[in-house]
Amino acid sequence: MHPRRRRRTRRLWTAVVAALALPFAMLSTGSTPARAAAVQCSVDYKTNDWGSGFTAELTISNRGTEAISGWTLTYDYTGNQKLSNGWSGTWSQSGTTVTAKNASWNGTIAVGAAVTTGAQFTYSGSNAAPTNFAINGTTCAGAHQPPIAVLTSPAAGAVYAQGDAVPLAATAAAADGATISKVEFYDDTRLLGADTSSPYTLSVSNLTVGSHSLVAKAYDSLGASADSTPVGITVASGPAVVASPPQLGVQQGKTGTYEVKLSTQPSSNVTVTTSRASGNSGLSVTGGASLTFTPQNWSTAQKVTITAAASGTGSATFESAATGHAKAAVTVTQLAASKEYDARFLEMYGKITNPANGYFSPEGIPYHSVETLIVEAPDHGHETTSEAYSYLLWLQAMYGKVTGDWSKFNGAWEIMEKYMIPTKADQPTNSFYNASKPATYAPEYDTPNEYPARLDTGVSVGQDPIAAELKSAYGTDDVYGMHWLQDVDNVYGYGNSPGKCEAGPSDTGPSYINTFQRGPQESVWETVPQPTCDAFKYGGKNGYLDLFTGDASYAKQWKFTNAPDADARAVQAAYWADKWAKEQGKGGDVSAVVGKAAKMGDYLRYAMYDKYFKKIGNCVGASSCPAGTGKDSSHYLLSWYYAWGGATDSSAGWAWRIGSSHAHGGYQNPLAAYALSNYAPLKPKSTTGQADWAKSLERQVEFYRWLQSNEGAIAGGATNSWGGRYATPPTGKPTFYGMYYDEKPVYHDPPSNQWFGFQAWSMERVAEYYQQTGNAAAKTVLDKWVDWALSKTTVNPDGTYRIPSTLQWSGAPDTWNASNPGSNSGLHVTVADYTDDVGVAAAYAKTLTYYADRSGDADAARVAKALLDGMWDNHQDALGIAVPETRADYNRFDDGLYVPSGWTGTMPNGDTINSSSTFDSIRSFYEDDPAWSKIEAYLAGGAAPSFTYHRFWAQADIALAMGSYAELLE
Repeated sequence: MHPRRRRRTRRLWTAVVAALALPFAMLSTGSTPARAAAVQCSVDYKTNDWGSGFTAELTISNRGTEAISGWTLTYDYTGNQKLSNGWSGTWSQSGTTVTAKNASWNGTIAVGAAVTTGAQFTYSGSNAAPTNFAINGTTCAGAHQPPIAVLTSPAAGAVYAQGDAVPLAATAAAADGATISKVEFYDDTRLLGADTSSPYTLSVSNLTVGSHSLVAKAYDSLGASADSTPVGITVASGPAVVASPPQLGVQQGKTGTYEVKLSTQPSSNVTVTTSRASGNSGLSVTGGASLTFTPQNWSTAQKVTITAAASGTGSATFESAATGHAKAAVTVTQLAASKEYDARFLEMYGKITNPANGYFSPEGIPYHSVETLIVEAPDHGHETTSEAYSYLLWLQAMYGKVTGDWSKFNGAWEIMEKYMIPTKADQPTNSFYNASKPATYAPEYDTPNEYPARLDTGVSVGQDPIAAELKSAYGTDDVYGMHWLQDVDNVYGYGNSPGKCEAGPSDTGPSYINTFQRGPQESVWETVPQPTCDAFKYGGKNGYLDLFTGDASYAKQWKFTNAPDADARAVQAAYWADKWAKEQGKGGDVSAVVGKAAKMGDYLRYAMYDKYFKKIGNCVGASSCPAGTGKDSSHYLLSWYYAWGGATDSSAGWAWRIGSSHAHGGYQNPLAAYALSNYAPLKPKSTTGQADWAKSLERQVEFYRWLQSNEGAIAGGATNSWGGRYATPPTGKPTFYGMYYDEKPVYHDPPSNQWFGFQAWSMERVAEYYQQTGNAAAKTVLDKWVDWALSKTTVNPDGTYRIPSTLQWSGAPDTWNASNPGSNSGLHVTVADYTDDVGVAAAYAKTLTYYADRSGDADAARVAKALLDGMWDNHQDALGIAVPETRADYNRFDDGLYVPSGWTGTMPNGDTINSSSTFDSIRSFYEDDPAWSKIEAYLAGGAAPSFTYHRFWAQADIALAMGSYAELLE
């Protein structure tokens, strides 16, 4: 057993014993009244100051042994700071004393947990931080600040020859009177070595050929630790010329530069010559065409200058070469004189696609994030999602628009098709699928501890009306859609890579996995990961199947789940690629991929169907709700998923397909529906595909209008199966074509209607549809939404900003009447707290950009520019654009998993699965991550940890927002 887990297991057992003893203490007959434990707390205070004002973020941590139920924070300033507004609480000020009281939703702070609140202030003169804080009148300890670690060597993007020493060096500083005890150096999650004295250095010469993400981790004398921002380098097979950045935009009539150096020290002088190898002749080398590097200055970068002619656009490849060295290539794009934001797009694109920066696997698959320790829907940073693949397609489409090079877009589809669309070998028994009985019914339950759910063959299911026409159109029984989740580095060890079934931990390829299986309350912290091909090699005696469904016996089987918003985004990207390529006279470059996108859209119609193909509308009672025939089981919305599976043994002779009864407002994509129904190159081949998408387009826009609150935000969604088991909904539930309003129509932990990102993502698609067509109904939705969103957005004088983060809802919409829509005067939204999240801000800026272009709204255009400029000027780093975020939810690493009593099994690495398992105990690989000590300190009662994440989708969205602004408003 891992020693750290042994300690934590003992601590958890103590907590269990205390909880079991509690009822006996309550039975005491003594006369002494019980007293609540004294509040024990700490407050972490951070500011963003622009000289005449600032925002303050305060994280309150509960260090005591009992939950804090209701909190009032007080502290004093020593200057003339004046409160302007606050969030995540009720703020007030009297003289120099500031008071913040909890909001209705964050009043309870569990033991070891934290909440964050914040406010904006004005001031003049000095702005000293307060030093004394109190919660409910009790003075809090100041939170010990973790040390700061900075990896100073090697430089980001450096290239070394194999076998050469790579010099690692770091600076580290401790806070609160502590001292630095050591600095460790990591290659991704592999410990390379450590140094206990300053200067902190390490030399390594055994790094393999390829890309490496290096991290320094500092420890202080008080037990706190922190890791540095990752630095990406490349190890080449031999001496090489190194050029950076790999992408450069130069506006007409201007110059740009890139840097050149050598990867390894030469024995004598080396001359590097640079010339245009191919492409736009309007770009030329005007400086640094011949550079000399000596044994002394070989690692000191020298500049190559590229000048763009006064007219013309297009890209060229420049090569920097030297005898005995691998040459370096840089793509330079000549931009129109006004296109500053296209230059920004290319700079972001260069950072994202630079192999040394860690966004991609060796196969070219985009990771969810550069950082490995991150838990959200994917439970590890080096997993990926169909979402990430779809953003890669969109990013490469924009690259084609800016540069005229469509090979990258076609290559992105090829990567996605190879690794994320299951092959025939992955779905081998589709030929046995019976469209007259698509699947066997199993109820969904509210909480994980109600599982496994027993299959019920007595419940009638409807007919699948599109399977036959899809087979006729494409000549195959197989489904052409992306699975949603992939373990790219095979960290879990299933080895479930495309074309294989559970090859095991030794497999090096990306592995298909799944997590969520047990109802809406099952958060990522309560999931048991499992392979998509369950051959009973891992897990228990029936693999993992009997954790989720109850049956008399179990067969080895395969199963895949599709995230419809990602496939729709892939279609969206293909639409823009085709439009932009044709504007350049290069439509033929992308026509083959656009045809594949149409095929993907054809299969995406499975997301329009009730889970068991039952009739849409007033569907109550699993046995009494009628089975669908034809298209009456289609709600024509994009639901939360569709899924398909079958036996691994062809002699078993069965396969299944299901849709989803739950539709979320944030998943709809009217631009994709418009493209699949009205844009000829994306017309599906099937008999009814185009007509279905035309109806879906109309239905989606109606859905937005039905869900639009009195203020303008879009509420949760609707379901055709209340509770996931066709239960009777609460009396008076409003309906949309007979589907019941569901405030949080999918996951409940946290509630799926609260994240402002769903608003920005979804409205951006509406804005694109409106920008392309001028549709009046879309404009009606956008006019109201944009007014609301702008009223909740703050841009500070220094360019920093606050946008909505968490939303709270009350009331419900009116029952939908297509001929006379209600006003929804009883449906309301409030903003609970605010954020400077860069990915969401980028999606929001894109929404405003497309809306402003068609409507002429000057305020929308102004705020779009302000958000893009603010993140560009304030939040750049070597890997992209990012901001720190406090993850109070990481106290859930110790959350227990529901595993039925008596059920036992093992993960591929030997981690035990049983009724005592926790999120971390079946993921022991996390304890080898360089950032793990932050979690360990937090679980032991320390402050909530802070991370600066570089999520692929967010970085791509930022780049895309820059390119969209350049196209439409610059």
